[in-house]
Amino acid sequence: MSTTYPTGSESEREAAVEAAAQAVQRGELIVLPTDTVYGVGADAFDHDAVQALLDAKGRGREMPPPVLVSAATTLAALATNLQSYVEALTEAFWPGPLTLVCEQQPSLTWDLGETRGTVAVRMPDHEVALALLERTGPMAVSSANLSGLPAATEAAAAAGMLGDHVEVVLDDGPSPRGEASTILDVRLSQPRLLRRGALGVPELNDVLQPLGCTVVEDEAPQ
Repeated sequence: MSTTYPTGSESEREAAVEAAAQAVQRGELIVLPTDTVYGVGADAFDHDAVQALLDAKGRGREMPPPVLVSAATTLAALATNLQSYVEALTEAFWPGPLTLVCEQQPSLTWDLGETRGTVAVRMPDHEVALALLERTGPMAVSSANLSGLPAATEAAAAAGMLGDHVEVVLDDGPSPRGEASTILDVRLSQPRLLRRGALGVPELNDVLQPLGCTVVEDEAPQ
C-alpha cells in the first residue's frame, strides 16, 4: 500500500521529493503531480519498473509511456535527427503541456515498450515534478489512472486507482490544468498533431508559421 506525502510547506516538499526519489531509485512506482494531470512514474532506464507501470495501468506494451525531463537540454540526449523547428517549440512551451514524439537515440539502453524507434518527451511546468526529476533523471510517466478511466487530477483519486501498485504518492492538491498535454509528432518537416490537449493549435502555429511550417491536424483524434 502506498504512503501519501503532502507538499504544502518547504520541509514537507523536501521530505516528499526525497522519499519519491529513493523509491524510484529502488525500482518502485510513484504518483507525482504535474501541471496537466497526476502521473504514475518509474525510472525510465529500469526495464522491470517500466513494465510494472504498464501492468499497474492495465496497459500493453503497444502503448509506451512518455518520458518526463527536468531540462530542455536533455532532449538532445534522448532524441536524434531533430527538426529545426523543435528548438523553437521547446523555447516557447517548455516547461509546459507539450509532448514531443521524436526519433530516439539508438544508443539508449531502455525498454519503454513497442516504441518503433520513437520517444515521447515532455518537461512539465510543476515545481514538485521538476524537483523530483532533477534527482532521478528521466522518468517514464503516464497518466495516473487505470486504462480506460479518466486521468486523476487529485492525489487521492490516483491513490484510489493505483495505490496497491505504487510506493509513494506526492499530494500537491488539484492539478493546475486538469487536462492532458498536447502531443505532436515532430519527426517530419511539418509537425503532426497526435492528441489535442491543454495547448491549442493556434498557439503552436504562432510559433511555427514564422519558420515556414504549421501543425498538420487532419488525422488527430477529436
